[in-house]
Amino acid sequence: MKGLYCRAGVSDAKPKFVIQETSLPEVLNSHLVRVQVKACGLHPLDLELLSDVGIQTDLIPVGREIAGVILQVGDKVSFFQPDDEVVGILPLEFPFSGLCDVIDIDEQYLVQKPEKLSSVCVAGALRDGVCAYTALHTHARVAAGNTILVFDGASPFGLMCIQLACYHGAKVLTTSHSAQKQTFLEQLRPTVARVIPVYNGASDLLSVVLEETGGLGVDVVVDCGVRLQGEESEERKLLPHKHDIISALAVGGHWVTSHKDLQLDPPDSRLLFLRSASVSFLNHEVWTASSAQQGRYLHILRDIMEKLSAGVLRPQPEEPVPVYEATVAMETVQSHQKTKAVVQI
Repeated sequence: MKGLYCRAGVSDAKPKFVIQETSLPEVLNSHLVRVQVKACGLHPLDLELLSDVGIQTDLIPVGREIAGVILQVGDKVSFFQPDDEVVGILPLEFPFSGLCDVIDIDEQYLVQKPEKLSSVCVAGALRDGVCAYTALHTHARVAAGNTILVFDGASPFGLMCIQLACYHGAKVLTTSHSAQKQTFLEQLRPTVARVIPVYNGASDLLSVVLEETGGLGVDVVVDCGVRLQGEESEERKLLPHKHDIISALAVGGHWVTSHKDLQLDPPDSRLLFLRSASVSFLNHEVWTASSAQQGRYLHILRDIMEKLSAGVLRPQPEEPVPVYEATVAMETVQSHQKTKAVVQI
């Protein structure tokens, strides 16, 4: 049985992705289920995060969002039976690659997959769905009537945030990074209140936000990164400045950021203080890095499956990659040329 693994480079060397032989134990543990993997999502590896939490191995398993069918269950498994279709995210310290044909995993990391959903669709949408739930529910506690600003709404994560916020009755503003994305966002159903172009210096973000909110600002901001002073690359130019984000917040507003190295200077803190606003950091690995709230995490996974099945959440379809192209696909994802890929097994 073969799986995809990452051999982290030394110093600034690029990580290398290799196919490695692996095997499962003959006897299945009492609390484990044996799953035949049908599809697996690929996202960039955060090697710095793995090092921070103490995971340092020669070969790091690649591919953690999986969908598959249960082949066998341990004698103390209570939630699943053979032939059940399941979906889940493998924990950070999991020893096997999600691209292995068969894996053994604790039942507490899996939920049932609705029959009407394809394995490719679920594996591609799961991580973005969990991130959107974490941002809007766990951090921002979004409620009907809130006004939300989602940056780069046409991205897979941004799209999930928009759909989830609209479902809960929030007014959504979003930004577009190209004319094509502008058209896509304007045709979304349910509709967003305003699509703000930020490419080619097309719009003054802050003035548009204040115009849409009667000068009050938005209740929640969900960013896609932050541009720091002096960063002038074409890609970074599309990101907002932290001062613009804070200025767009309403009194009591909440900023959810995915920028892990964010630095708030005294003037920024003063502005947040005057608004009685708050900042949360969105770590997409928080649920699988700790089992302290495992029940809540499983509830989120089940709710994502229900909303995907009902059409409330409608991710953009991913063209599946065959297994023999997984190494090349992962190299492309890791270099940030693509945000993700889905391998069909």
